[in-house]
Amino acid sequence: MSDDEENSTHVVDGKVLGNTQYVAQIIEERTGAEVFRIETAEELPLDHETLENLALEQQEANERPKLKALIPNLEEYDTVFIGYPIWWYDLPMPMYTFLEEHDFSGKNIMLFSTHGGNRLSGTVETITDTLSDSTVISNALTISRDDMDDAEAEVVNWLDGLG
Repeated sequence: MSDDEENSTHVVDGKVLGNTQYVAQIIEERTGAEVFRIETAEELPLDHETLENLALEQQEANERPKLKALIPNLEEYDTVFIGYPIWWYDLPMPMYTFLEEHDFSGKNIMLFSTHGGNRLSGTVETITDTLSDSTVISNALTISRDDMDDAEAEVVNWLDGLG
């Protein structure tokens, strides 16, 4: 990335189980971008099984959970890294809220995800359709929870491949 690109880049990650946050931190360190944490207005359960059940209930209801905050200065960025875990073969429902409540028009969107075996599960296509006025780069990074020990090398390799 050029100096200009580095200065107009933002990293977004979803607060969930920690793996996505870790990948976002690596991207932040490597690019110098700011990180904005997506947090729901209602605290998420810390227990994994309870969280999984809540995620499934939200998905079945097509719920859009309220967020604590939106990115206050999104218009300042040309490139936005968006990270998320895969929950029940899809984006977590708070990510839908986030995508629908922000204007990403004209922005370059770089996607990264963490998963427990479901890879990207069609989320690149979902986000591309949702953010039709932006350029979603199809070369998304996805890292299994079983491969987090190698995450830094994978992220660096992916970033290098983005140009």
